[in-house]
Amino acid sequence: MSSRRDLPPPPPPAHLREWLDEAVVRADRARFLADLSRRSLGLGRLALLWVLTAVFAVGWTFLSMAVLTFESAAGPERLFGAVLLVPAGRHFVRGARQERRVHRLLCAWAVADRGPGADTGLRAPVRSLVWLVASLALGALGLWTAFTAAAGAGPDTDSVGWIAYFMGLGLILWITALLGLAKAATHYSWSLRARAAHPKPTHQPHSRPANSRLAGV
Repeated sequence: MSSRRDLPPPPPPAHLREWLDEAVVRADRARFLADLSRRSLGLGRLALLWVLTAVFAVGWTFLSMAVLTFESAAGPERLFGAVLLVPAGRHFVRGARQERRVHRLLCAWAVADRGPGADTGLRAPVRSLVWLVASLALGALGLWTAFTAAAGAGPDTDSVGWIAYFMGLGLILWITALLGLAKAATHYSWSLRARAAHPKPTHQPHSRPANSRLAGV
């Protein structure tokens, strides 16, 4: 996962953009938007989300097996499950914070400037469709797992334990699916707003145009 230092800089303030070369600002905008869009909706992000989900599922499995087999609190299954869940949770929180930073930069650069035809690829329909279909399939699997377990409820203690395990597993899958669907919907909504944005045209620079990238100054 990329760090904050790897992210593109924020756009220059409006009063500074008036003194910058308009072509430079538009080139920066197009490049940074493409980079941020890949970071936000790239297939690597989807793979990372599913890897974290798999880690959560394995950790939940080890914890559940420890309970079902009446292992002690210091048992290896329960300890290994906690070892998996804790770092996975911390990584998930860091990823959520990174997502917020990427989204703020996307929104900021979307309204920074606009060139004719510069935003035609922002919708990323193929990547959005992949996120949508994959999330729907995962959500369906999660709901099926949870409801099938609930439908098989019985009075015996062992059955209750297994039902709790499968319902927890289904909940993990379902929550992951909701995150993926929210990601696709948020990106689609953002791309529509970005394409509909019509900022005021920038003035011609009153001094020598800047030849270097001055974004974020």
